[in-house]
Amino acid sequence: MKRFNVNVQSVPFRSILLAILLLTPAVVFAAGGGEHADSGVILKDFLYRCFNFVLMVGLLVYFLTKPIRKGLKGRREEIEKTLADAQAAKEAAEAKHREYSVKLAKATEEIAAITTAIQREGELERERILSAAKEMAVKIEKEADSKAFSVVAKARIELREEAARLAVELAEDLLKKQVSADDQKRLVDEYMQKVGELH
Repeated sequence: MKRFNVNVQSVPFRSILLAILLLTPAVVFAAGGGEHADSGVILKDFLYRCFNFVLMVGLLVYFLTKPIRKGLKGRREEIEKTLADAQAAKEAAEAKHREYSVKLAKATEEIAAITTAIQREGELERERILSAAKEMAVKIEKEADSKAFSVVAKARIELREEAARLAVELAEDLLKKQVSADDQKRLVDEYMQKVGELH
């Protein structure tokens, strides 16, 4: 943005102002009617008008220069402050953008790391579950084999006991049928005699 500084004390400005002051009365005089008047009166009138004009311009310059300068200076300072604030806000926004970009990149990396960790933990958990299931299957199979073996062994023992009991009963029945009272007495005597010999 270009700044236009008007230096009231510069030589070109003063020259232009002087030319305007000198030419304005001539233009005013030329614009007047074509009446012929006394040249002394006209000169007096011209000088009076020139004096009034110079006085008015001088007063305007004297009284308006400082407020205009202050206003322009204040406006320039306000614009400079606004530009500085805008630049600071821009820099702050860029810094925030960079900060959030870095945070977003870190968050993306963390999400990827968490996802990978969850997948890895899922695989490990799956393998633990499969391993535990295999171990449990082997254990159940061993328990089933053991129970089956014990049931079979128990059944064999029960069958042997039953067979032995039936054999004893059958032998008893046979003995009862085949051994008479005399045979029983003789067997008891023989048994007693053998027991007596042992003592």
